[in-house]
Amino acid sequence: MQVTETLNEGLKRGYAITVTAAELDEKVNEKLTEAQPEVEMKGFRKGKVPMPLLKKQFGQRLMGEAMQESIDGAMNKHFEESGDRPAMQPDVKMTNEDWKEGDDVQVEMSYEALPEIPEVDLKSISLEKLVVKADDAAVEEALANLAETAQDFKARRKGSKAKDGDQVVMDFVGKVDGEAFEGGSAEDYPLVLGSNSFIPGFEEQLVGVKAEEETDVTVSFPEDYQAAHLAGKEAVFTCTIKEVKEPVAAEIDDELAKKFGAEDLAALKTQIGERLEAEYSGAARAVMKRGLLDALDTIVSFELPPSLVEAEAKQIAHQLWHEENPDVQGHDHPEIETTDEHTKLAERRVRLGLLLAELGQKAEVEVSDAEMTQAIMNQARQYPGQERQFFEFVQQNQQMQQQLRAPLFEDKVVDYVFELASISDKEVSKDDLQKAVEAMEDE
Repeated sequence: MQVTETLNEGLKRGYAITVTAAELDEKVNEKLTEAQPEVEMKGFRKGKVPMPLLKKQFGQRLMGEAMQESIDGAMNKHFEESGDRPAMQPDVKMTNEDWKEGDDVQVEMSYEALPEIPEVDLKSISLEKLVVKADDAAVEEALANLAETAQDFKARRKGSKAKDGDQVVMDFVGKVDGEAFEGGSAEDYPLVLGSNSFIPGFEEQLVGVKAEEETDVTVSFPEDYQAAHLAGKEAVFTCTIKEVKEPVAAEIDDELAKKFGAEDLAALKTQIGERLEAEYSGAARAVMKRGLLDALDTIVSFELPPSLVEAEAKQIAHQLWHEENPDVQGHDHPEIETTDEHTKLAERRVRLGLLLAELGQKAEVEVSDAEMTQAIMNQARQYPGQERQFFEFVQQNQQMQQQLRAPLFEDKVVDYVFELASISDKEVSKDDLQKAVEAMEDE
């Protein structure tokens, strides 16, 4: 077998591989010899079929396997000896298309090698960590929001008109073509106006009603309504208003605390403070991570595989196009052209991705089975009732596993770099942190 270099420009590599007919014949004979003891053929005892007959019967089929194994073996040996790591799957094609048994096999292999990643003095990197304390004002604001979510309703003064946000207690009967339909009636139903919990247009027509009043609400069911026999139909709901109630925020006291699982108000305030600081810490980490990536992007430079940059730029362009055209769910759309801006962002992502991968490999960073299981479970919660099916799907799908593992690996590498870098704390306000997050997201 011969491997001859045909291209070596930058990261591009090309090789001509020749597998001789004698090598192929030898590999086929090895396979036949290995299989001979188990072969049964009419007229011969098991394992006693003559080799020439075996070769006539199975040789052609085994020739394809021998070719593939020989070429794969040559490629693997080349990568072991050269130390090259292909950026993407090598392009391999047979050049003598008129090949016939007895001929040598000529193959061309081309790929882009991953670049050598320069050493980085991680201890020389200086980062700033924004620190926000959960002050009393923030805790009180969060408490007020909790009280609002736990709001109650009290009866308005007799004769008062219902406003948006009020609760209307009513009996109603819905009819289509003059006939009441199943599920279209209820008694003492509490409906908060503006909650959008009823058919579009229903709640707006109840604004201004009074207690002890009867009114008809006319609406049309959506074309995609889940009950097919009602989809697109016009319905009239006769509503008898029993009460009109205004929203009242819950009292901020021990009773409110107990509703949220705390022993008393003091304990609830402590929990809120801890939750707020955890949120602040998460946001501050994201800002510091961006600072780290910006620092690495400025101090590290190396040649990038064009194929990786091109693929990443296409993905970025595709993602941004869908964000700008949210109504298009599938991929039935015109080809999306990449711009210089897409390519520039792709270069940054590829450069940092390769660098973090190299740092993680050298530091022997690994994502444990337990961490992967937790990540899959977190993702599965987005599919209520189908968690088990999702879990099994991920276990059988290597690409999906890689999509879940990649961000876990990146975060662990980032944490490793944080341990070595020089980090100084800077106390800031909640508003300053929010501005830093917004600035990061706008870039």
